Parts: sequence; structure tokens; C-alpha cells
Amino acid sequence: MRGAGSDPALDPLYDAAVRETIELFEATGSPVITDGEQRKYHNFWTYSVEGLPNTRPDGFAIPFAAGHVRRMPRLVTGPFAYRRYADRYLEQALRYARVPLKQAVISPSALSLLYPEQGIPGYSRDTFIEDLMREHVTEVSRCLEHGACKVQIDFTEGRLAVKIDPSGELLASFIDLNNLALARFTSGQRERLGVHTCPGGDRDSTHSADVDYADLLPALFQLNVGNFYIALAAEPDRVRVLEMIRAHLKPEHRVFVGVISPIDPRVETPEEVRDRVLQAAKYIPVAQLGTTDDCGFSPFCDDLSTTRATAFAKIRARVQGTALAARALGVP
Repeated sequence: MRGAGSDPALDPLYDAAVRETIELFEATGSPVITDGEQRKYHNFWTYSVEGLPNTRPDGFAIPFAAGHVRRMPRLVTGPFAYRRYADRYLEQALRYARVPLKQAVISPSALSLLYPEQGIPGYSRDTFIEDLMREHVTEVSRCLEHGACKVQIDFTEGRLAVKIDPSGELLASFIDLNNLALARFTSGQRERLGVHTCPGGDRDSTHSADVDYADLLPALFQLNVGNFYIALAAEPDRVRVLEMIRAHLKPEHRVFVGVISPIDPRVETPEEVRDRVLQAAKYIPVAQLGTTDDCGFSPFCDDLSTTRATAFAKIRARVQGTALAARALGVP
């Protein structure tokens, strides 16, 4: 369903898909849900800018290990403005949801890649960045105002930045850019904001799983948010990553560790999830610990590698396994 376009004739189908997703998500017992990003135009990365008349389709390339490449639009003239904000999806989901909703948005650092390296005559990069800041802050603010319990800022390009530029300079610039936007929110608002990091997930493939978390996590925890959603289930050495998280964790942080791998076709058992949570609890204080999935199950509209049945089976395993761990830890 996702990404099929903005034809009004499709609205009833989209509405049915959102309603079904919410019903199935709530049936898993998850205390916080999303709408599955059913209506995001094309994908989670460029939904806000797809179809802008001042872009071309030959922008920044995102190569995946499986051999395919995703391309971002390229901005060709100014000014820059979003074509759509994510609160429109939240408003629709709120019609059906009976439990709190988390809304995902793309990071300003990801969208900064729309601006071409050679520049745009008459529209400086500084002016573009200011326009980008305004649009991102507007989007997040609208999601908070419309009732999102949390707003998750997708920062999948964080690990990718290290692959592109092993010196770390690109990653540092991304951290600075995102913090520039975060500084425009109040401390109370930032407690409801989170950042998600992963090595990508598309057609059972990744774009940066070969990048060492040691090159990302110290910078990641410099982001001025209260919540961190960290892909962990698919990591070959989870203990090493947990040790790094412990080293950089601050008292005001809450870390949601990935306990489900969306690109693994096998459905994890609740007991596996339980054991992953108990392992994480040895390194992260229980009061600061939560669980999540490593990444989206179908982040691009043509990614059919994971069925809905598999996705919800994995989510149920996460919910049940987390509950088993909570009982083992004596958490009410």
C-alpha cells in the first residue's frame, strides 16, 4: 500500500490499511504503536519532499550490500520547503488508535543531502540549511502538538556517514546540524524526542552494517534528545555494543535496544527476546531500558521481502519477550 501516490481515489484503501495496521499492532499488546508508516509517500527518507517541482531524481546515491541503489532527489533551485509534514499521518492514525502513538520523522541531516555538492546559483547552502531547520522544527512541533507521545527522528545516515567519510568529519557535521535543530525545542519537548540509528534495512540488506559502532556511538550520544533507539539484534557482538552504550549513557537518557531483526526471515521466540533484554539489563539500568525493532520492516514502498504476518509475529515476540524479561527483573 505504501507509496502508491496521492490519488484521492486511493484514500479509502489507505484508510483501510492504516486502520488494519493499528488494529493488528494493538493486538500484539505493544504499549506504544505506530501506523506502520502506511501513507508515507514512497519511503521513510524522502516522504516530505517527493514530488517537489524544484528537484530532480538523480541525487545522492545510497548503495546497499545486496547490490541495489536508492537515490534521493536533488534540489536544483531554491527555496526549499517540505511538500508534506508527518503530522498528517498522525492525525489519521489517531482516529483509530486506543494506545499512545509514536511518530517517525526524517532527520535534517538526511535531508541536507538534497543540496548538491556543486551548490545552487542564487541559493546558498546556508540559506538552504536555515530553510531546512524551519521545516524540520515545524514538522516535529506539529507532531507533538497533535498528540504524538514520542517523535522518533530517523538517523539511518549516521552509520552511513562513517562509511562515506571514515575521518568522522561528515558524521560530526550531521551531529552539529541535528543539534542545531534540537536547540530550537524546549527541554520538556526534547524529553519526548528520540533518535533512531541502524545500518539500514531494505530487501533484506543493509547499507552500513560493516561500520563499527565504536565509530558512531560516542557521537550519537552527543545528540540532545531523551531517547535513543539503537539497532542491536543483528549485531555480531552485542555485548561489545552494550559496553559502549554503558560508557556513553547519561542519567537523562533512555535507550531502546533492538531485540528483533526485521531483515532476518526467521521469527524470534519470546524466550530469545527475553534473554536479549536480560543481557542488556546487565549494562543499562532497568529504569533507562526499553526495547524496539532494529529497523522498519518495509521502509521503501517496493520492499516486499517481509510479509505483514511475519512483521506482526516478530512484534508479538518482542512484546511477549519484553514482558518475560520484566517479570524476571521484578519490574511491575
